[in-house]
Amino acid sequence: MSLAAQNLCLDGRLDGVSLTLKPGEVTAFCGPNGAGKSSLLSCLAGLLVPQRGALALDGAPLATLSPHDRARALGYLPQQGEVAWDMSVETLAGLGRLPWNAGAAADRAAVDAALAALDLQHLRARPMSQLSGGEQARVLLARVLAGEPRWLLADEPLANLDLAHQLSLLRQFRALAGHGTGVVLVLHDLAQAMNHADRVVVLDGGALAADGPPEQALSEAVIGQVWKVQAKWLGEPGKRALAT
Repeated sequence: MSLAAQNLCLDGRLDGVSLTLKPGEVTAFCGPNGAGKSSLLSCLAGLLVPQRGALALDGAPLATLSPHDRARALGYLPQQGEVAWDMSVETLAGLGRLPWNAGAAADRAAVDAALAALDLQHLRARPMSQLSGGEQARVLLARVLAGEPRWLLADEPLANLDLAHQLSLLRQFRALAGHGTGVVLVLHDLAQAMNHADRVVVLDGGALAADGPPEQALSEAVIGQVWKVQAKWLGEPGKRALAT
């Protein structure tokens, strides 16, 4: 099982990117603004079609999957989610069950699990308009989790969350990977990527600049080359902080 890209090129945003992602791992996409992280994630989700290159899920071309099958396999959280109707938290999370026909009991169990994972049980009846920005972000992710995808693709999922919910969500991503889900995150916080990812893919100018374990892909030399910042890692593995 894998999610793979081969020689992706996309109108100046991606330039010959190739990688193969494995289930059961947390992979972080890192890089400066405009490096191509979100574009690569959108291609992997099947939402952008590259000018050149190939995308495959478990060896089959991604383009051959029906929208229904793709929705079951790939859960995508955009950088800026929008809610068009002022529905309740529970109703919005339940939209993640649309690709499935598992029955009411299974649907409710999946929604309950997603709300519990994101500390949203007490808000399940609250209208979305009455939530803070961070709470809305968690509900949008709950919708993705309720769909029980084999791959979770999330673009800056920690951006609007307080520190406690960031750490809780990172633990949730780790738990999902432990159960075999492939987790792919766009992260700007290099310390979070260093401490919580199994693999880091660094993009720069639409091209692959580094790919490997965090200690290798986010070495001080790579940070200096890609971000043009002289930085030093402090602390022990798993609790690293970046000093500049």
